[in-house]
Amino acid sequence: MDYADWEPHYLRIASDFGFSIREDELAALRLYELAKGKETCAPSCLRSRMGVEATVVGDGPGLELELKKAPLRGTVIAADGATSTLMHTLGKVPDVIVTDLDGNVPDQLSANAQGSIVVILAHGDNVEAIERYVPWFTGPIVLTTQSRPFDGVHNFGGFTDGDRAVMLARHFGAKRIFLAGFDLDDPRPKEGKDLAIKRRKLEEARRLIWDMNPSDVEIVSSIALDG
Repeated sequence: MDYADWEPHYLRIASDFGFSIREDELAALRLYELAKGKETCAPSCLRSRMGVEATVVGDGPGLELELKKAPLRGTVIAADGATSTLMHTLGKVPDVIVTDLDGNVPDQLSANAQGSIVVILAHGDNVEAIERYVPWFTGPIVLTTQSRPFDGVHNFGGFTDGDRAVMLARHFGAKRIFLAGFDLDDPRPKEGKDLAIKRRKLEEARRLIWDMNPSDVEIVSSIALDG
């Protein structure tokens, strides 16, 4: 998705949730500064990794059971904390990880060192995590923002890790996207996170995944759905 198409959605979301656009922009600048000298992956790098089929793995309840029941198809994209379950349950290093660095980042660092492309989002609430973890990534990373993109910092659309992973897959050519570990109705509690806000975010994720899905892309739901 081009930013011109994404911007109205971003402005609405920022208004609805009370996000500071300026703080999002400053976070993206900080990410850009800290990534200097790192192995950054251009859009062509992501396109070469993406297949016609992709499995987007969320960190919803029941993920381990799903992974044991259903095979992973095509390019495997982990949404943040799902990285850990993939690695520890299946011994699978994801092809791509989409994260705002609030999951098990040491596992993401390990996967990155083993070849996972890590798509890092900067926003106004995760500057501390950016400063703490970005210096430690040793493999290919992609710098992203939810606000206006600029030199080397991209925006492919999306809000939560899960729907950003789906929109990333669509942007880079996946035509059949399988969802695993998604639960848009029952968010997994996280320490320090407000469940009511999380539910609102998942409602937005549902809208971005389903209502904005192009007619030429098929989304295949799994046993449970996540954002």
